[in-house]
Amino acid sequence: GKAKMSKSLGNCIYLSDEADEVKKKVMSMYTDPNHIRVEDPGQIEGNSVFTYLDAFCRPEHFEQFLPDYKNLDELKEHYSRGGLGEVKKFLNNVLQSELTPIRERRKMWESRIPDVLDILKAGSEAAQKKAAATLYDVRSAMKINYFDADGLENDYK
Repeated sequence: GKAKMSKSLGNCIYLSDEADEVKKKVMSMYTDPNHIRVEDPGQIEGNSVFTYLDAFCRPEHFEQFLPDYKNLDELKEHYSRGGLGEVKKFLNNVLQSELTPIRERRKMWESRIPDVLDILKAGSEAAQKKAAATLYDVRSAMKINYFDADGLENDYK
């Protein structure tokens, strides 16, 4: 709906957003300007609700939150012909089910900052070792390992 997609528009759903924040964002999403009333046929393409559903919806979400439909194709078909107005509510349920475990894990790690720092430090050390080994291999392959035992120094001894 708008020319620019960025954080400045306030239209992002963050992994750290609380449940009420996600619901507010979903319920105010831009969808389809021609779908004014529930009875009106809706357009799937360019509809941000269906973009999110395409990305996050799984078959078990229908069993749990919208048992009248077997899958997303069936839901899209009904929305396209009109008479369906509960897609945002369904999307909110889908996103909440996906984000809840992430939120819980984030809160757990937020309470263990020293452990997080230890993990980051260990990862950095491992990455530095791997990068040094890769750089050594690259220098050897390009024959620019001047200061190794077989390098430049031996040519002048």
